[in-house]
This record gives sequence, C-alpha cells and structure tokens, in this order.
Amino acid sequence: MILLSLQGIQKSFGANEVLRDASLVLQDGQRMALVGVNGCGKSTLMKIIAGLESSDGGVMTMQKGLKLGYLAQQGEVGEGRTVLEELESVFEPVVRMEEQLRALEVQMAECAQDEDMLHRLGSQYDQLTRDFERANGYGWRSTVQGVLAGLGFRKEQQGQLASLLSGGERTRLCLGRMLLTEPDLLLLDEPTNHLDLKSIAWLENYLRAYKGAVLLISHDRYFMDHVCDRVCELLLGATECYDGNYTGYMAQRAERFEIRMKAYELQQKEIARQEAIIARYRQFNREKSIKAAESREKRLEKLERLEKPQDESAIHFRFDIRRRTGEDVLMAEELSKGFDGRTLFDHVKLHLRAGDRVALIGDNGVGKSTLLKCLIGEMKPDGGTIRLGSGVDIGYYDQHQAHLHDSKTVLDEVWDDFHRLEQSEVRGALGLFLFTGDEVLMPVSTLSGGEKGRVALTKLMLRKDNLLLLDEPTNHLDMDSREVLESALAEFPGTILAISHDRYFINRFAEKVCVLETGGVKEYLGNYDDYFEKINREQEPDGDAPALTRTALEKEKRRSREEEKRLKERRLALQKAEESVLKAEEEAADLEARLAAPETYQDAEKAAELAREYQRKKEEIDRLYRAWEALESEA
Repeated sequence: MILLSLQGIQKSFGANEVLRDASLVLQDGQRMALVGVNGCGKSTLMKIIAGLESSDGGVMTMQKGLKLGYLAQQGEVGEGRTVLEELESVFEPVVRMEEQLRALEVQMAECAQDEDMLHRLGSQYDQLTRDFERANGYGWRSTVQGVLAGLGFRKEQQGQLASLLSGGERTRLCLGRMLLTEPDLLLLDEPTNHLDLKSIAWLENYLRAYKGAVLLISHDRYFMDHVCDRVCELLLGATECYDGNYTGYMAQRAERFEIRMKAYELQQKEIARQEAIIARYRQFNREKSIKAAESREKRLEKLERLEKPQDESAIHFRFDIRRRTGEDVLMAEELSKGFDGRTLFDHVKLHLRAGDRVALIGDNGVGKSTLLKCLIGEMKPDGGTIRLGSGVDIGYYDQHQAHLHDSKTVLDEVWDDFHRLEQSEVRGALGLFLFTGDEVLMPVSTLSGGEKGRVALTKLMLRKDNLLLLDEPTNHLDMDSREVLESALAEFPGTILAISHDRYFINRFAEKVCVLETGGVKEYLGNYDDYFEKINREQEPDGDAPALTRTALEKEKRRSREEEKRLKERRLALQKAEESVLKAEEEAADLEARLAAPETYQDAEKAAELAREYQRKKEEIDRLYRAWEALESEA
C-alpha cells in the first residue's frame, strides 16, 4: 500500500534552485534512506513532506488520514516538564481512560441494586477496558522506561527539567517522545546525532521492529545498512531510488553511472562519426553527396541525445609521512584524569605499534576526547606516564576545530602554518578539498561544520605526520567525502588512533578496537563487527590475559601482529585483484566498441586480429575472476 508519493517536486530559495525534480514512492512498512551531499536539499524535501515548507511545483499525495511524526535535527520540549513527564505526556489520553475506568468502578459499586444501570455501566466499562488494553494501558509506563534507558537517560535524570537539557539531550528526548506516539510514517532527520553506540544499536532494533514506515536522513552508513531496505539519492536537485540497503545502493549507483557513461560516450563517438561523414559529403560538393549529407543531418537532429551523467564532486587526497617511526610508537601506563572530584578514567594502558589502526570507543562522557588531549600534551593527566617512540610526529584532528582561527581566511589559515609553500601550492592543496577560486578567501567564521573539517584535513595532509590521533574525523563530512577519507587512511603508511561513533568507518579502517571505561581500556582484535560479535558471545577482551607469562604474552602479541599483517596483505591483494578485473573489463568494452564499428571491417586482416585480441581479453578476464574468487574464499 502506497503511503506517500512525490512527483516532480520543485523548490527554490531566490535564484538558488534546490529541488527541480524530486520524486519518490514510499510503501507501508518500508524503511527508506534519503541521501546526498551536504546542502543538496534533503532536509528541505523532508520539511515539504512534513508540511513545514511549501513546494514551488510538483505533486505530493498521501494516504488519507496518514499520521506523520517528524523529528528535526534540533528538537523542542515543553516548559516546566521533567524528562519523565515529557515522555509520559504522550500517554495523557491513556491516563484519562484509566481515570474514567476508576470512576466507572465507583459508579458500579454505588448502583449495585439497579440492574439496568449496572448493565449500561458494565457495557461502557467493557468497551473502555478493550480500548485501554489496545492503547497499552497496562504497559505504557514500562515502555517509557525502556525508551528512556535505550536513549541513554539515567534514572537520576528523569526528574530533571527537560528545558535544562543540552541541545543533544533535548533532541534525544524529542526522538523518544515521537517514537512513543507510533505514527504511520516516521520522518527522521539525522536521528543518530548525539547518540552513543549503545543507543544507536537500540534505535536500530526499535526501527527494524517498527510497524509503520520510516523515511530518514542520515550520514551513518552502518545504521542505514541495518535499518533501511530502500535508498533515495538527491543529486543535483533530482532523485533516483535504489532497492536494498546502503551497501547495495553504493554498488548499484556505481554500476548505473558506468552504464550511463558508457552509453553517453558511445553515442558521442557515433555523433562525431556521423558529423565527419557529413563533412566529407559536403566537401565533394555534388548534388548527390549534398543530399546524402542533408539526409544524415536530419537523422542526427531527430536523435534523442543522452545527457552526460553528472556526479557530485568529491574530495581527493592522500596522507603521507616525512619519516618512519620505530616499532614502538606510543606507550601510556596507568593514566588517570578527572574534573571537579569526578574521575573520568583510571588505570588506562595503551601501547601503539608501527602501522596499528586502532578505534577508540566508549560511552559518552567517559573521556575519550580528554584522553587524546592528554596524549598530545594539550592536557595534563592526573597520574600515569606517556612515552613516545623514536621519530614520532603527532598529527591531531579536533572534532570541534578549536585550533582554527575565525578571523582568518581559508587561504591564510593554511598558508600561515605552511609559509614555506608557494600560494599556488596551498591553493592546490585546498583544491583537493573542494576550495576553489574565491572560496579560499572566505573567512573561517562563515564556514559550515563540514567546510571547517575539510580545512583541518588539508592542514593534516600537509603536515605529513606519522601518528594520526583523530577525534570523530567523519563528523560533518558527507558520505562521499567519508569514503575518500577511508581510502586515504587505508593507504596511510603510519599509525592511527581514532575516536569514532561511525561503525561503518571503524569497519573500514580499524584492526583493533579499544573500549575506554572508567577503570581502564579493554582491547579487541579486529574491526567493529568483530568486537560486536565478541561482546555478544561474552568473550574476554583480547587485551586481558593475566594467566600468560611475559614471554608467552610477547609471543601472543607477535602472533597477533603477524595475523593483522596477514589480514592486511590479503585485503590489499583482494583490492588489487578487483582493480585488475575492472581494468580488464574496461579494455574488453573498448575492444567490443571497436568491433561494433562498421569501418573496422574495411580491413579484413585488421578485423580478424581485433577479434582474436578480444577473445584473449575475455580469457584473461575469466582468469582474473577465478583468482579474485579464490582470494575471496580465503578471506
């Protein structure tokens, strides 16, 4: 059953056309993700659906009586209510039903001798009881508590005034309130913002079991993989929809783009060939040849020309290092830190070795960012020691971009730190991060969060440090930019320690997960999925092995490093095999196009050689596929 249909929705703000042809169909029970680069109009389209914005054109139809629930990125709460009362307010009709039931019970007790009245009151009571049960009258209080716990609200917070919560906490509370209303269609704009990993996992399970439909905007690719069954991409003001989750969408998107580009290029070649033939006919300047030229021109004019496929720009860069480190990169022993009498963490032990890729995760407020600031020397720990190995250069990425200067231009912000570079070199580096022309003269104070992040990444790339400490590096980046960042980190020859809530990102780069807790750090080998599987099996952390001797422990660490190295080599081999297959298929497609051209057969010997070359290329592709499949079966 179709709940929502959009056809050709248009929206402009002044001369800025945001939406020109937005179309989608949402079925009952579907979970659709709305994706696209920052600023492409996703939130605008969702506000149009929610009735908060009007469209300039197009048609929107909804199922009659459709109940919508809309969560904006910034939520609003009522004045004077506590956190608990804010969620309990959803069930005010149920509370009134319960009061009516109690009142009917009193009335029935008072008129026990009047059978007719008792019968009428009993019928009302019976109907009201059924309505009360359908509205979760006996279980709504525990449902509220479950939502509060799932979204990370502690018991002691429930009596706090909702208006005194931070912005992120208010958004979480609004999300909980909306989920409890159970609308037919949930409209969620960045629902995982301000949630820790436990709360995101809870929300995933909640939405998967949700009876209604969901349309959500998110940059959390792991979340979309686990929740969504359809993806709608907004690209240059128009939409295109794909079946499946985020990973399926990425594969289909690349495939569709290649098919369209190949069709466009083949048509352009054919147009160029026809125009060359027309030009030759006209050169003959004879009546017959001129008629032939005019005939071909008419056919060419009637040809429905394909538009060149367009893709949004994506950043393109790589990290390099000035020098190599020794085997031991960073050693921290018994670190502790607290504020105002409250301990954030204690007994923290970290040992980073050359080439390590470590994700640092933990609950909100446990002190992950503080730990990184202690490691770079920006804060002093209350106890413990930190030692750096030989030749270590630390590069630090701050999620809040506190090291950027609002008063400077983008160009000066970078150039002042790298004054030995020529202006053209600085502009070139900024160009890799999509700052071109006069954009480099914009004040840093006017930049969005994503733009500030790209400035910080530009500086980090130019530093060429061999140890990267990254605090939420994917925050504010669109999905294409995140993919490029992950590729750059995969090729980075140094060592990485990154704080992140982005599980997709952790899966792509991490070879070890460290969980920061108040009492120390627990280590798990592998990426996020490996960590999640281990904690679900209640397996001991890989870093806790007190029964081993020092010698046995060193052997175990050596085996772990060798296993990590072997896995890394296998992934690289798999990547190279995939690239070889793609390259060979491109070459085969080129040969196929040449074989399809009529002029090829003017030279029989050349045509035969081309056919043999094409056959050899097909055999090569078969061999490459077998090699690729063999590597995949080993992985």
